[in-house]
Amino acid sequence: MASPDSQATTYAPPAVPSGVVAVLLTIPFAFFLPELVFGFLVWTLVAATHVSTPLLHGWVLYVSLTSFLISLMFLLSYLLGFYKRFASWRVLDSLYHGTTGILYMSAAVLQAHATIMSEQKNINEYYINTAASFFAFLTTLLYILHAFSIYYH
Repeated sequence: MASPDSQATTYAPPAVPSGVVAVLLTIPFAFFLPELVFGFLVWTLVAATHVSTPLLHGWVLYVSLTSFLISLMFLLSYLLGFYKRFASWRVLDSLYHGTTGILYMSAAVLQAHATIMSEQKNINEYYINTAASFFAFLTTLLYILHAFSIYYH
């Protein structure tokens, strides 16, 4: 009969490096900064265009702004060490980034549709919408990579 001490009953989260530079240079945590930068670019580029379809632009703005703020809170929680209090931190991080990747994919597709619709109206807004679509798809990829890398880390 195996003793109770020989079985692992608790989950130990993987070691998160200490220090700002170490966190920002270690996979999967290195995805935070590009997610924030490209998400901010999506948010500002969409906000800089004329709103021809409020529903499309509203959803893209909602997803990009909300994701930016929650990702910023996750990054700060890693930098300040709040993740040490909870055993299921890695699962929460993976679920958040996976869900956000799906939401960002829907926002990127809607932004691409708004880009196609703006092609005939104003060429400057078309270029801005094209850049926003590119960064939305790039941010989607980063969130999905982050979700998988934190899960398999």
